[in-house]
Amino acid sequence: MVIATGLGGAGLLGVSLSTKPGSARFYVLTMAVAGTWVAGALGSGPVYLGSTRGRESTRHRLVVMPVLTGVGAFGAFYGAARLARHIPLLDQAIGGILRYADEGSTALVLLTACTNGVAEELFFRGALWSAVEDSRPVAKTTLAYAATTLATRNPALVLSGTVMSVLLGFQRRASGGILAPALIHVTWSVLMLNYLPALFRTPRRPQTTRD
Repeated sequence: MVIATGLGGAGLLGVSLSTKPGSARFYVLTMAVAGTWVAGALGSGPVYLGSTRGRESTRHRLVVMPVLTGVGAFGAFYGAARLARHIPLLDQAIGGILRYADEGSTALVLLTACTNGVAEELFFRGALWSAVEDSRPVAKTTLAYAATTLATRNPALVLSGTVMSVLLGFQRRASGGILAPALIHVTWSVLMLNYLPALFRTPRRPQTTRD
């Protein structure tokens, strides 16, 4: 079930990011990707949220700290994105992905991004993590996530996905469940979609008139 879900999700992800930004097909396919991750996760066994009972410090660690970690991750990625503007390959790759935020419905893009973020954590830090928990789960879930993003043929997505997967894996191991990684993922996604597109918009050149 885990392998079939991984292959199906990767295939749908690749197809979804080859569609026209803002098209109905894009939103349908991205929600189908999320549905694939959720179905695979729930069909593979129990998914653990993490320890939500106990002292106030425990709740703080599972909710507040992940949100702050997501904000910190965004800050690091924003700084890296400014540098990527000077690397043509990455500049083009990031700009290509951000077209889906710029040319589509902001609300729908945010909805699909957050839904997919939670769904990915259910599968990669939930079902898949449980399957490989006895042997280097951070490394194995990161490799699996990187392999999935290869279907997009976008180097920026592969690179960012790999880095985030390492961070999310360590959070999964520390918290004992998918709640903390999901909060980080959603926080990071929302900030990236709200603030990164403006950085990659090409400024229009002022028109000149002839006498």
